[in-house]
Amino acid sequence: MPNPIATIGYEKATPDQLVAAARAAGVDILVDIRAVARSRRPGFSKGSLSAAFEAAGIRYVHLRGLGTPVEGREANKAGRMDDFEAIFRAHMGGEAAQADLDRAADLAATSRICLLCLEGDARRCHRLIVAEMLAERLGTTVANLSPVDLL
Repeated sequence: MPNPIATIGYEKATPDQLVAAARAAGVDILVDIRAVARSRRPGFSKGSLSAAFEAAGIRYVHLRGLGTPVEGREANKAGRMDDFEAIFRAHMGGEAAQADLDRAADLAATSRICLLCLEGDARRCHRLIVAEMLAERLGTTVANLSPVDLL
């Protein structure tokens, strides 16, 4: 069976905790699936995050097409989870999303990947939907990692 598709959220973590959780899980490639790979939190923007993971021997890949569109983020923030899921699933039918889903599947076929987003609870995040799509395609499972468990 292929490696499980790992996911992780950095909401309550430090960059060091995030890297430690990925290393402990044997992650080869961190796949950032935020539409916009910037953060107000120090260390979580694309440049800083990719440098931290690369320094730890973990490849960093940003697949923007797997990010949630603005209207989906707004629905999530407002707690309209049914709307959020419908918006995101419709987005996943698009060309850019499908191309990046194919890229993620190619990476997962040969490496242990971990999908990254902000939300701490995977059940409230689009990364779980992406992970389940990949797991179904590849015949594997999903493993949700928690960097705060390392405190």
